[in-house]
Amino acid sequence: MVSIIPPWLLNKINGIVRTAKHRDGHSSISTTRSPRMYGKAAIALVFVVLLVISYSFLIGTVDLRSYFFPLLQSPAGAPPLCATNPPLRVYMYDLPRRFNVGMLDRRSSDQTPVTSRTWPPWPKNSGLKRQHSVEYWMMGSLLYEGGGEEREVVRVLDPEMADAFFVPFFSSLSFNTHGHNMTDPKTRIDRQLQIGLLEYLRESKYWKRHGGRDHVIPMTHPNAFRFLRAALNASIQVVVDFGRYPRIMSNLSKDVVAPYVHVVDSFTDDYLSDPFESRTMLLFFRGRTFRKDEGIVRVKLAKILAGYDDVHYERSIATVGNIKASSLGMRSSKFCLHPAGDTPSSCRLFDAIVSHCVPVIVSDQIELPFEDEIDYSQFSLFFSFKEALEPGFMVDQLRKFPKEKWVEMWRQLKNISRHFEFQYPPKKEDAVDMLWRQVKHKLPGVKLAVHRSQRLKVPDWWRRRR
Repeated sequence: MVSIIPPWLLNKINGIVRTAKHRDGHSSISTTRSPRMYGKAAIALVFVVLLVISYSFLIGTVDLRSYFFPLLQSPAGAPPLCATNPPLRVYMYDLPRRFNVGMLDRRSSDQTPVTSRTWPPWPKNSGLKRQHSVEYWMMGSLLYEGGGEEREVVRVLDPEMADAFFVPFFSSLSFNTHGHNMTDPKTRIDRQLQIGLLEYLRESKYWKRHGGRDHVIPMTHPNAFRFLRAALNASIQVVVDFGRYPRIMSNLSKDVVAPYVHVVDSFTDDYLSDPFESRTMLLFFRGRTFRKDEGIVRVKLAKILAGYDDVHYERSIATVGNIKASSLGMRSSKFCLHPAGDTPSSCRLFDAIVSHCVPVIVSDQIELPFEDEIDYSQFSLFFSFKEALEPGFMVDQLRKFPKEKWVEMWRQLKNISRHFEFQYPPKKEDAVDMLWRQVKHKLPGVKLAVHRSQRLKVPDWWRRRR
């Protein structure tokens, strides 16, 4: 072990010790004077110890807190409590209203730039358009001027200062408004907006600088930007899943998975003393049963789950009345079924979360939002298609599920449901705040892609199809 005491201090200590021993064993001085000599030696030793400590502080070799207060030490690798990450700096393009809020009220002729003071509320009677409204809430969060340093994102007006660029095109609302039936002539408006946006971006030096890699574009409807989506492959796309796109176009490494905006009201007064017993229904599902692709599992589940008194499986379409009935059913059930639909995910999962109904997920290829921060297994159950379609298996597993474990999941749902709330003004760790944090997590990958592209002399071998 290497000594932390310098040689001159060691010599001083040894000299004091030898002198004390000599006087104690060979001196003719009477014993009445011995305590005085020992007192001097003790004072000298204390002086030397203080010198050693002072010297050790100077060279940084002694941590007194680790010797005298071992329980106060921070765990290895734990960041200091006062450490805060700076907010993500985002530049938002000033697009004409027809690309975003103009679609909320097409009768309005107002063309002035939208601000936090003129930000329009989301229409109350928008039906299922609301579930794809992530783009609206993300734009609103950048216009909002409050929140201080606790926010995950801050809008910058100088693009040179930006970490990322936000493109406020309501692509999902455009499809739902102009191209929902996927037939002309209405579809033509959606196509024209997509063409106009691409022309706008391609004139921007900030888009051209990195090929749009550091640009954030919400596309939560599966058919959003369907005509020209391939032109935005490099950008950070905000999606709900990857069900309809090849990996070269949209993938988990570069894109952000967002939750659907829930359409049922949040269960804010869920304070029953025994929530397990008060929820008399075992399993609940209400929705469309005829779906495409993997959604065919819904038809098969309807047959398998028929005949159970404690299972409610009902075919339904989304109306105001049916949404209220779904909310009541979820709040009265222990488990809520989430089978795959046209794509691996649907709004139903997030309706269940804010209803504090333990989700039962039957979707082999689902991707979940914020999964690097949230462990869904703490409040959800997962069944493969094969398991769910085995007659009696899933219901038997749910009936045997321990009450104590269910109550713990219910508590977890109450704790994490705030992460799935979209609201204006935004709040700390709500859905939009979490989405901007996810965007921040993608930026190191953006920098890697930019730096590699600048030095490659051949086509990127990682992008070749195998």
